[in-house]
Amino acid sequence: MRARLALLFAGVQVEIREVVLKNKPSQMLVISPKGTVPVLRTADGVVIEESLEIMIWALQQNDPLGLLNAAQSHQADSLIEQNDNEFKYWLDRYKYADRYPEMSEAEYRQRGENFLRILEGLLMNGAFLLGAKVTIADIAIMPFVRQFAHVNRDVFYALPYPNLQKWLSNWLEQAFFL
Repeated sequence: MRARLALLFAGVQVEIREVVLKNKPSQMLVISPKGTVPVLRTADGVVIEESLEIMIWALQQNDPLGLLNAAQSHQADSLIEQNDNEFKYWLDRYKYADRYPEMSEAEYRQRGENFLRILEGLLMNGAFLLGAKVTIADIAIMPFVRQFAHVNRDVFYALPYPNLQKWLSNWLEQAFFL
């Protein structure tokens, strides 16, 4: 989702092919033997196999909204790294708590909430994670917050994160997202 959002914001035209991971197309495996999605093959034959790398590539092609704002790049990088390396770990366990019986679903949710509290604090200062304008941090992190919220929407919207809930709702109500 975040790679697609970056491609959309960048206005980069690509051919999107839906892949059923249980039945991976042989053409995909030739391009990317790793067999994971997303994978992007550029016009000049470069293969990019990570969503964040696809995002950066797309926005380096065209960044009309300044999502790669150099003044905020360190803070954006730090948030994305925390999302990808810590929050996603707890998110996966929260989503699939039955596969990880070491802790309860609620305990996994609470671990994930450590990151949500950081995001809530940031959103007290503006409509987006790093202030008044959308950045790469917003589009890189939003899909994971959405997944977290959708594990149990009633629980998520009862949590004490009104700014985060509003931020997520605003994203989900955008025409391009719908």
